[in-house]
Amino acid sequence: MSTQSEPADARRAPGLHAVMGERRQLINLGYRLLGSVTDAEDVVQETYARWYAMSPPQREAIGSAGAWLTTVAGRICLDLLRSARARRERYVGEWVPEPLPDRTEWVGLRSGDGTADPADRVTLDESVAMAFLVVLESMTPAERVAFVLHDVFRYPFAEVAAIVGRTPSACRQLATSARRRIRAARTPDAAAARSAGVVREFRLAWEAKDIGAIVRLLDPAATVVADGGGLARTALRPIEGGERIARYALDIAAGVPGLVVLERTVNGQPGLVVQRDGVTVTVVAFDVVGDRIRRMWVVRNPEKLGPWRRG
Repeated sequence: MSTQSEPADARRAPGLHAVMGERRQLINLGYRLLGSVTDAEDVVQETYARWYAMSPPQREAIGSAGAWLTTVAGRICLDLLRSARARRERYVGEWVPEPLPDRTEWVGLRSGDGTADPADRVTLDESVAMAFLVVLESMTPAERVAFVLHDVFRYPFAEVAAIVGRTPSACRQLATSARRRIRAARTPDAAAARSAGVVREFRLAWEAKDIGAIVRLLDPAATVVADGGGLARTALRPIEGGERIARYALDIAAGVPGLVVLERTVNGQPGLVVQRDGVTVTVVAFDVVGDRIRRMWVVRNPEKLGPWRRG
């Protein structure tokens, strides 16, 4: 976020560097809560707008700027999560969190010169793995906020309570409920090298249009969830079963000639990026269990592929 439009007294305010230094933490929090870099940036912008809307004496009276900013950002995210359910009902097809590239492949979402401010990057760890984010989507807004703030960002329940608007005890129960959801959905993690190998074999089989090889790489109960948002052609409902998924993958390859498939890191895990004429049109995240693909998330909504586009 540019600070050029800030009031002169705000730019000269003591501790400005420390205040702006919270930006990356807020971006990380917003993405995990909302599953969208764009929405996370909007939340951070609104949070800073509220900070600078206060008078200098009001800002000076705040004991911890970081705690104040986190509280405000958390409340804004909570409000957005509560309204998201209604928006999702109008969403065309399935909704998948916005996929993230590795930091070495990151392109500024709103930058025209192909560069990115490090403060706009989301730290990649297990809490942004696509499988993890999808489980977060199944939680109530209060569960999600309480769990992410406490278990991921290590905020004490007393501070979480001030954000969620419930007692520390109630927030503890929310986090416990969220943990149960995580444990119930968790599958054994495959080693990164093994996952990368399975994803590479899938790419090669897909490029060779070898339906038998694709089926062998898929768990019999495998599922694909695709997100086109009504802006790109894709399946509107989850696809289940190895053979159906294989035929779906080959239909995509046959329907759009000239595709180039690249192996890339997607939300910290081995994944695939599909480009046409040098432009990313699809990002695929995988959940690999053992030597088989259990789940795939296919994002084709162009509004969710901003960080993958080259300037």
